[in-house]
Amino acid sequence: MMKLVYKLQAEDYRFDFPVSYLPGPVRASIQERVLPDSPLYHNKVQFPPSGGLGLNLALNPFEYYIFFFALSLITQKPLPSSLHIRTSDCAYFLLVDRYLSWFLPTEGNVLPLLSFSPGGASPSPAPRTPAMPFASYGFHHTSLLKRHISHQTSVNADPASHEIWRSETLLQVFVEMWLHHYSLEMYQKMQSPHAKLEVLHYRLSVCSALHSPAQPGSQALHTYQESFMPTEEHVLVVRLLLKHLHAFSNSLKPEQASPSAHSHAASPLEEFKRAVIPRFVQQKLYLFLQHCFGHWPLDASFRAVLEMWLSYLQPWRYAPEKQAQSSEVQLRCVAERWAPFVQENLLLYSRLFVAFLSRALRTDLVSPKTALMVFRVAKVFAQPNLAEMIQKGEQLFLEPELVLPHRQNRSFMTPTFTGSFLSSWPPAVTDAAFKVKSHVYSLEGQDCTYTPMFGPEVRALVLRLAQLITQAKQTAKSISDQPSENTAGRSVLSWLGLCSADRGSSYPTTDLDEGGQESIRKTDEYLEKALEYLCQIFRLSDAQLAQLTLALGTTQDENGKRQLPDCIVGENGLVLTPLGRYQIINGLRRFEIEYQGDAELQPIRSYEIAGLVRLLFRLSSAINHRFADQMVALCSRADFLGSFCRYHLTEPVLAQRRLMSPGGQARATSQAQGPRLSLRFLGSYRTLLLLLLAFFVASLFCIGPLPCSLLLLMGYLLYASTVVLLITPGKPNQA
Repeated sequence: MMKLVYKLQAEDYRFDFPVSYLPGPVRASIQERVLPDSPLYHNKVQFPPSGGLGLNLALNPFEYYIFFFALSLITQKPLPSSLHIRTSDCAYFLLVDRYLSWFLPTEGNVLPLLSFSPGGASPSPAPRTPAMPFASYGFHHTSLLKRHISHQTSVNADPASHEIWRSETLLQVFVEMWLHHYSLEMYQKMQSPHAKLEVLHYRLSVCSALHSPAQPGSQALHTYQESFMPTEEHVLVVRLLLKHLHAFSNSLKPEQASPSAHSHAASPLEEFKRAVIPRFVQQKLYLFLQHCFGHWPLDASFRAVLEMWLSYLQPWRYAPEKQAQSSEVQLRCVAERWAPFVQENLLLYSRLFVAFLSRALRTDLVSPKTALMVFRVAKVFAQPNLAEMIQKGEQLFLEPELVLPHRQNRSFMTPTFTGSFLSSWPPAVTDAAFKVKSHVYSLEGQDCTYTPMFGPEVRALVLRLAQLITQAKQTAKSISDQPSENTAGRSVLSWLGLCSADRGSSYPTTDLDEGGQESIRKTDEYLEKALEYLCQIFRLSDAQLAQLTLALGTTQDENGKRQLPDCIVGENGLVLTPLGRYQIINGLRRFEIEYQGDAELQPIRSYEIAGLVRLLFRLSSAINHRFADQMVALCSRADFLGSFCRYHLTEPVLAQRRLMSPGGQARATSQAQGPRLSLRFLGSYRTLLLLLLAFFVASLFCIGPLPCSLLLLMGYLLYASTVVLLITPGKPNQA
């Protein structure tokens, strides 16, 4: 397919790509006759004549193919949930990897040449308007003199230098189509002064085309807002792109990567490697990640976004000179050579870490998948020397500008067209503080309010997360103390009527139950290591953790498991705190709620026959009303018969119950209950099934229904007499 594209490239063909296929912010900008801040669209927008159908981009064959190839990722239909296919095994994923390896090679200083069959067309020349001159990548000190020189063909230039435009086009199209989906407010915010100046010139050049009325379908820039949520496959492909860009950028040799190596002798591919991340990726990736952190559902699928973010934060993982890991437990130190990258990407470390904290505080940390995500982030940021680099970058950004008061005026102002481009920038341009400020202001604007990652506000969030981690560990431990076999046995006994089925477990069902004890063990391990890493990053002491445990109210009741949600005592009783509401919503704690009323009047359960229960209630009510005096007389006796009747006919537990509510004071029940007979147990499916089973077993021994009933009655009388003799008289029947 690519060979066919190359053959078409040899001719001067142009193909129309509809602007409506572009990401929302770019589409709205072009429809309003505003050229986007990307050289990818320069001299390519085709305005329709009066009455035309729509805007198009005039693209050469290679650009046309790559645009549609990138578009297919964001327009694909989701696969059925029944198909379990790994994204890395899909043809699209493999093609992306193949294209990146070919057009962004990590070995050598020139692009590999595509071999053509004999008689085929020769490789195409460079397009008339290169996507981006390779000498003008986004360094602020580059002059326009170099830009004009780059348009000319040098006799001594590398023979493959005219092919670098394909690498630029491939990367720019991928970034524009995959990372450029956010609100237009953000899009306008990231426009640089140089881009706005180009927009002004562009408006002047196309002023004759503006006499025609705007298309009816176009929207105003200030009212546009795109709702876009990437798929998990989209995020995985972007992660592949980031990992390859790190390997591509780090493939520069140390002598080539140094600032002194910037000269005309450097190949175009080497210049491209130096500028690929800061010029093409950083800005749009930051906004893309912000969008995902703010809009992605609070579930385990966020792991894909998380790993994409962590892959970008660790370029040293993709450097050719990898350090040998001494052990899996011990984290390797981040070399000092990565300090410029950390400082020039400060917001992607600090601001997005705060965004992750806000997500973690709203998720269920008892879930193994959520605990793993917290562990992953804490482990990455706990790498030795990384926290110090971030803190150093924050100090550089927050330092006062007293020495160079004119720095602010030229931080984000590129030279105007009336100035001189022959003089180079002053040496202060390479100052580290200036680079950090330039990074922050270019992404957030000069009026942004920066919250330091190691400041008191973020530290308070970390302390709160440590509280919730401690609570989640205790909850996981409490669940592990209730083995699954006990739960299964309790459910069987409940079904047989030997254990109460109305009372549930102290903790609601979570995904811990799906993995059993192994998931509980992993959750506890992840949370333990995450808490340890957070203490290393923010230097939390054991005394602070002890205070957090006390402030959390982790005092357990007498059985060591059941805990009430966090509350305060108000005028009308207990009032939930925000922490208590969080604990209830995420199933960390709960109030013990049980039926406090008359057992005969409780709602009909799912294991009962509704009509039979109502019939038995009327029958027992009639018997109780008819023989009430006799029942009282029998239960008043002090002999064995009195104890036997009190065991079956009374319910003294009601006298000890108290009506309690979190919103009101406890008050004792005033309803008096005398001796009575309850036949409701005969209305349950389990009782009837047990009776049928007993009759079936008796029929195997040639025992009829009537003798079987007499045997069952005699057996129960023997059992009840034994219970009355051994247990305190007056205990109610629990069957």
